Order: sequence, then structure tokens, then C-alpha cells
Amino acid sequence: MLPLRRLAAASGVRRGRGLASGIPREAADAVVVGAGVVGLAVARALAMAGREVLVVEAAPSFGTGTSSRNSEVIHAGIYYPPRSLKASLCVRGKELLYKYCAERGIPHKRLGKLIVATGAAETVKLDMLLSNAKENGVNDLRMMEGSQAMEMEPELRCLKALLSPSTGIVDSHSLMLSLLADAENLGTTISYNTAVVGGNVGYNGLELHISETKELQTDSLESHVPPQLTLLPKTLINSAGLSAVPLAKRFHGLNQACVPTSYYARGCYFTLSQSKSPFSHLIYPLPEDGGIGVHVTLDMNGLVRFGPDVEWINGGMDPVSCFLNRFDYTVNPTRCSRFYPVIRKYFPNLKDGCLEPGYSGIRPKLSGPGHPPSDFVIQAEDIHGVPGLINLFGIESPGLTSSLAIAEHIVSRYL
Repeated sequence: MLPLRRLAAASGVRRGRGLASGIPREAADAVVVGAGVVGLAVARALAMAGREVLVVEAAPSFGTGTSSRNSEVIHAGIYYPPRSLKASLCVRGKELLYKYCAERGIPHKRLGKLIVATGAAETVKLDMLLSNAKENGVNDLRMMEGSQAMEMEPELRCLKALLSPSTGIVDSHSLMLSLLADAENLGTTISYNTAVVGGNVGYNGLELHISETKELQTDSLESHVPPQLTLLPKTLINSAGLSAVPLAKRFHGLNQACVPTSYYARGCYFTLSQSKSPFSHLIYPLPEDGGIGVHVTLDMNGLVRFGPDVEWINGGMDPVSCFLNRFDYTVNPTRCSRFYPVIRKYFPNLKDGCLEPGYSGIRPKLSGPGHPPSDFVIQAEDIHGVPGLINLFGIESPGLTSSLAIAEHIVSRYL
């Protein structure tokens, strides 16, 4: 981390309106909170637009949260409601991402995926998905009889399937490393182990309260945490992922009616112990409450992963856990007992004992159990009335696919 006393000079921020209670106050151009894939993409886009950018990240490295704990799938844009941000930004993001990966040599594969119906009642849902995808501008899907799909994938069992040839996978770490390098080459500064503990929204603009992450280890965010530095940014992008909502709730002067309720869902992945993959495509069941089902994905090395499931975390999370990423990422080996029956609906030859605990991730959701999935929320002055503040809420899947499009959307529409 850059020491806070050096942060201003290194990032190009300018001396502000003096000291308040001995706390340095520094003016800044554009500050991005969060160095996940979306935060890095936004920082890169801002730097390309000529802004002086500072990225602050509470963790000791980039992408330690949701960005590195997902399926690494490049989604086509099939599931999301027409005219939603998820639909438009996923379709646009897919195009931008494939182009970016090809230009930068980032490991990725356009594997294609099969969305499968294993029961008669599910075939109608496939027709609905096909219609929905067409409304979203996804025109390369093909409906297949089960026999055709099983000819492509002999281990598969289904009555009908929807083929999405433009679905793929990407090495998310390599992607984030490239975005970070682009941003830094354009003058962006990133400060790790640097936590944003709150802020003020007043007549004089935005104030961002900064502290070294280690100072939060013993302090409770329920009480006042004295900042070590106050930044005065012209533009502030709250791209804090799992802590985006808790952070916005700590912006004094922001209309809290504009801040949504946050929900968290843990998703576990199990890996297949056998070395040879039974599938060459990604295999997806029909969507379920809170997710898109326990599906088959492959990583760049051909490792087979099943997941994620959906486990709602009751009561949300306290601010300390969110700010410090103190989520429980343990994968309970006994959860595999829930995986076997759902996987065998489309992969009946799955043998007992073949699943091994992999990893888990937490999804930052804006709708709870039993409610319809929520859209991305990108809030700017037209919503909350605060010049220069842009909040990104509920950036779950397809956030990875949409990352470059989200950045493009913010820079072109709001800046």
C-alpha cells in the first residue's frame, strides 16, 4: 500500500481546504472504490478519457472478492429481462470482452453451452428463453432435440436443449491483470490495504473518509472510525461490490431512500475428480431461485466444475464483515449430497465419490429469496441528486461479462 501521507503526491491529488481536526484533506479528480473487475474496467475507461484516477482497495490485492470467485463464464445475454441493464450490458460486454481478450492475448475460449430440459414441463421454458434471448439481441441460439444434443455430448441426457455458441470462458485473473496494467500505464494509481470507512455529502461536494485497513481490524464500524485522510473527489465511483451498499449507507447526507437493501447468497463449487472431462461444452439446467442452476463449467485447463448452488446468508452481513471481506468461503464437503441428484438429471453417469470441494463465492444481491431477480443498479445524480457520485449496486452475474460495457456506459453517459 502507498502510505496515506504519500497517497496524495503519488496519485496527483491536490491540497484541499486545509486541515480539519488534524486530518489531511486532499482534492482528487476521480476516485474508484474497489479493485474488482468492474472497478478496474471503470478506472481504465476513466484514464482513457483523460481523468486522473485513484483506485482504493481494502484488500492487499485486486479481485479478491466476487471477481475471483465465480464461474468465469462469458455469458451470451439469454436470461435477463428485455430492456434491462443486465441484458443490454451483457450483450454489449460480451462483444467488447471477446475483442479485448483477442487483442491482449488473454486466455479465453468460445466453448458454447447447452441449456437442457430434462423433463417434459421444462421444454416450454426453453422456448421462453429462446424468445427472451431474441428480444435481447441474441440471435445465434439454436433449439435442438435431445438426440442432437446427446450426439454432441454423449454423457448428456436431456429431452431438448438450447445451444448458445457465443458463450465462453475467460481467465478472470489475467483479464484483471491486463485491465490494471492498462489503467496504470495511463497514470492511474492504486492503493491497496486502503479502506473507505464513510463519507459526507454536503454543499461543498463529496468527502471520502480513508483509513488503512489494519485500523479496522480492532475498530467497529458501528461506531465512529476516525479517518486518517479525507479525499475530496470531483467524481466518485462506488464499485465496492459486496460492500457497495454498506458503504453508501455510511455516506452522511445521501438520501438513504435511494440505497437499496442488500442480500447475500453463497454459492459453492465442486470439482470432478476424474482427469478427463465428460463434456466439451458448458452444460446448464434451467434457472432456479437465486441463480441459474448447478451447471457444468470448464476452466482454461479443462478442469470440470459443478456449481454454484444457492445458500442465502440469513440477516445479511454486518459492515465490518463486508468492508474486510470476512465472509465464510468454506465449502462444507457434505453439501455435495445436494449436488449429486441435481447433476444426475442431466449427467446420470456421475459416480458416487467423484465430487471434491472446490471453492465458494458470495453474490451481492438486491432481491431476496423467492423474489424476482433484480437488475444492475447504476445510480448517478439523476437518481440521488449528488453531483459526481455514481453508485454501482447489485453487480453480480453477468458482471464479469459486462465489465467493459459498464465502464463504457458510465463514461459515455455520466462523465
